[in-house]
Amino acid sequence: MNAYEIARAEATRVVEAAYRKAVAAGELPEGTIPPVAVETPKDSSNGDWASTFAMQCAKPLHMAPRKIAEGIVANLELEGSIFDTVTIAGPGFMNFTLNQSWYEKAVRGVFEMGENYGRTKAAKPEKVMVEFVSANPTGPMHMGNARGGVLGDCLSSVLDWSGYDVTREFYINDAGNQVDKFAHSVEGRYIQEVKGEDAIEFDASWYQGDDIKALAHDLVEQYGDSLLEKTPEERFAIIEGYGLPTNIARMERGLKRYKINYDVWFRESTLHESGYVKETIDMLTAKGATYETEDGALWLRSTDFGCDKDDVLRRANGFYTYFAADIAYHRNKFEKRGFDRVINIWGADHHGHVKRLQCALDALGLDGSHRLEIVLMQLVRMMQGGEVVRMSKRTGKSLTLTDLLDEIPVDAARFFFNSRAAETQMEFDLDLAIKQDSDNPLYYVQYAHARICSVLRNAQESGIALPDAEKTDLSVLSGADERQLIKQIALLPEEIVQSAVSRDPSRLNKYAVALAQQFHHFYNACRIKDAEPAVRDARLTLCLAAKQTIENVLKLIGVDAPESM
Repeated sequence: MNAYEIARAEATRVVEAAYRKAVAAGELPEGTIPPVAVETPKDSSNGDWASTFAMQCAKPLHMAPRKIAEGIVANLELEGSIFDTVTIAGPGFMNFTLNQSWYEKAVRGVFEMGENYGRTKAAKPEKVMVEFVSANPTGPMHMGNARGGVLGDCLSSVLDWSGYDVTREFYINDAGNQVDKFAHSVEGRYIQEVKGEDAIEFDASWYQGDDIKALAHDLVEQYGDSLLEKTPEERFAIIEGYGLPTNIARMERGLKRYKINYDVWFRESTLHESGYVKETIDMLTAKGATYETEDGALWLRSTDFGCDKDDVLRRANGFYTYFAADIAYHRNKFEKRGFDRVINIWGADHHGHVKRLQCALDALGLDGSHRLEIVLMQLVRMMQGGEVVRMSKRTGKSLTLTDLLDEIPVDAARFFFNSRAAETQMEFDLDLAIKQDSDNPLYYVQYAHARICSVLRNAQESGIALPDAEKTDLSVLSGADERQLIKQIALLPEEIVQSAVSRDPSRLNKYAVALAQQFHHFYNACRIKDAEPAVRDARLTLCLAAKQTIENVLKLIGVDAPESM
């Protein structure tokens, strides 16, 4: 157990033991009591840990909570525990003060785990897939993809560190109308490239971006005008066979530049080619969950499962809808690949799709209402100079992920996009992201790490050997600033777990800033190199623990921890 878990378990143990002792002594009535609730109070003046157990017991024991608290505190045995004192406040709060042994254990715990400090083990690890970004391969990635990429990647990391078996997946929408439209768009630009712009009227419904022109130009480079001699079907197949893989490879390179690596790239087309979509829809039909209209279209009885309207699965022309493919894809996740839970990161504009997909999976007997989670992500506004930025300075076109990473460092992009919970609309301040001072939260955190590295270098350059944490006497770390820093360090494993539980990795940003703040307080309040040797070595050990903790939390966000700035 980490230091945080030890404190919680120990508080629970001593309270339960004290209650049993009080009952045996006839000081408290016996009854069916609830589990002991303990938490860290927001106000440190209320102790390091607090319990509302006495209030919880008031009803089952038919006694005033203050009296219950008095009976428990009178029977507490703290010798050998990690607590110095327990006091009663208000109507019956029991406030615990940690003793020095806990602070020492907390520091040593960092070195025991090292680069894995913060990881916890789940008693029964769930096999979880996180699907995120899944941008349409017909064009460049936009700011929604940029935010969703960081959110999905950081969420995957905290789930992994919390003991889940995590798979990161990108779903490639390489089938359907958008692919036809894409190929026709490239074909149109190819014809214009070969024969002149007047040779063909470029349809207003086709994709208009410069990326389409670039693909057409590449085709001219490879094939010259020979594609014009092909049948329309042959030409279409060549263009699609070149354009989609090129765009997918470009997306993969862009995401790797963004420090995002996927375990699986899953193609929608494989679901159609294998007959899996048809099989899935046939299963729904066999379960009585569909009906066919006079025009031959097949519909899901979504309203039977609590949705506001029914949804078409197969159009009158015989083509399956995107929704049908999505049902098959998620059946594949649960049934064929055996995931216990699936978490999708979607834009908030997809909120209407959530319930109907869950209902479709319920109809298949896959319990989609509970096993499929959708994290809806709100829009992001890019700001610069106090104004909204929509266009790239370089291209004059809509701002893409590539444009953003050409403008600001990758670390800044990742840290800032992870600074708000998914359900919160956010403003991304481009000016702040590149600012080199404490106003920039990323700079503030990275500077704390660089400052620690400087302290350690200066010590070594002065002939002071860095201490061995196992052999260092940590009992001298008893000052308020030292203890506050240790408590913040000890909090990392819990913050990771809570980030996973809440599906909100932005907690890590807040934690990192708070940790940096505590280190700066400690640094300004406590002499290190010039302190007497025992204190100096203990404080250097604390610096090493803080350094490791900052590195680990930044690693989870996908941000570097520089040694100098």
